[in-house]
Amino acid sequence: MSRTHPHARTPHRNRNLLAGTAALTVALTACSAGGAARADTADPPEKPAGISVTPEGEHAGAGEPVRVRSAGDSLKDVTVSGSKGGKLDGKVSSDGKSWTSGRKTAPGTSYTVEAETESGGSAKTGFATAASDQVNTLNLAPGHGTAVGIAQPLSVVFDHPVKNKAAVERRLQVSTSNNTEGSWGWMRDYSGKDRVDWRPKDYWKPGTKVSLKANLGGVDSGAGRWFVRDYATHFTVGRDQVVKVDLDNHRLRLMRDGRLVEDVPMSAGTPGGDKASWRGTAVLMAKEGTINMRSETVGLGDAYDKMVDSSMRLTWSGMYAHAAPWNTAHFGKANKSSGCVGMSDDDAAWLYGQVQVGDPFEMTGNDAKGTVALNNGYGDWNTSWASWQSLSALR
Repeated sequence: MSRTHPHARTPHRNRNLLAGTAALTVALTACSAGGAARADTADPPEKPAGISVTPEGEHAGAGEPVRVRSAGDSLKDVTVSGSKGGKLDGKVSSDGKSWTSGRKTAPGTSYTVEAETESGGSAKTGFATAASDQVNTLNLAPGHGTAVGIAQPLSVVFDHPVKNKAAVERRLQVSTSNNTEGSWGWMRDYSGKDRVDWRPKDYWKPGTKVSLKANLGGVDSGAGRWFVRDYATHFTVGRDQVVKVDLDNHRLRLMRDGRLVEDVPMSAGTPGGDKASWRGTAVLMAKEGTINMRSETVGLGDAYDKMVDSSMRLTWSGMYAHAAPWNTAHFGKANKSSGCVGMSDDDAAWLYGQVQVGDPFEMTGNDAKGTVALNNGYGDWNTSWASWQSLSALR
């Protein structure tokens, strides 16, 4: 609140800029009430109130909150901006004498601190944190601004191990347009890297808008390896589609909004060995079109080397749905492929044009070698909700 002094001639605000230091001085000055007065009878100026900031200097340690303290007038507002974008939000204490950021500082970043007091005084300073040669980064899926199917999880894969999983998970903020219930689950990705996925309790509702803010700048992921920036992505859930693959009856059905769209014959993996298909729910990872498939890349020797059309990736281990005209004699009759779900050229091309990344492929039947693993693509749906929740680092 401004203080009014009837003897001051003109209103003014004194702003001190002490760049590169952590000591701010706020000059609290009188505001005019509109009346004139003789200078020799004016009240003496008030003593400045000191404001201090920590960390300070040009090589401050990272991983600490920013603290602003006032020895005099109460703080009204504090803004802390980082050179790599973004701000550190915080709160003023109940007595108004201090402000603490809710987030910690990141390595190799310059920060600008601006403080404003209740009486209108203001000041500005800055500090910088020492750089770190131990940095962690990540990759997000799905991509920014994409439309995905109802089974697509949010997935974060880290370039280096994450020891402080709970600290990292606390900084991953998911918001949805309809308050969808969901949870994070940690795993080792198929690549061997640490990974955490956020999946809903049930499949997404079509039209749901989802955003992730990974406010990780300043978080130590463990063993002194830091995140030095924030990340974000957002996506929209598309139409309600499920692909049902019946391994025992050799049929593939596309369901939309719970209704059958098409039922096509197919041939899946030869049962009884490594060439068998997986059962369980796989999530369509990518529509890859025409690609070269070679058996040695999936541990099957020199069984095949083919250019394959309408390829839809289901797992990291190499299971696809695709066109397989060489297997025509077995469509709808027997499983005689090397692990993939094969269809005629026309049926595969039609399905390719209908499905969207994130659609679930629900594969059932006894002619399988096991259930799609949690980390083999997006096998998140092959565990109960209670078991999934237990994979959070915050439980």
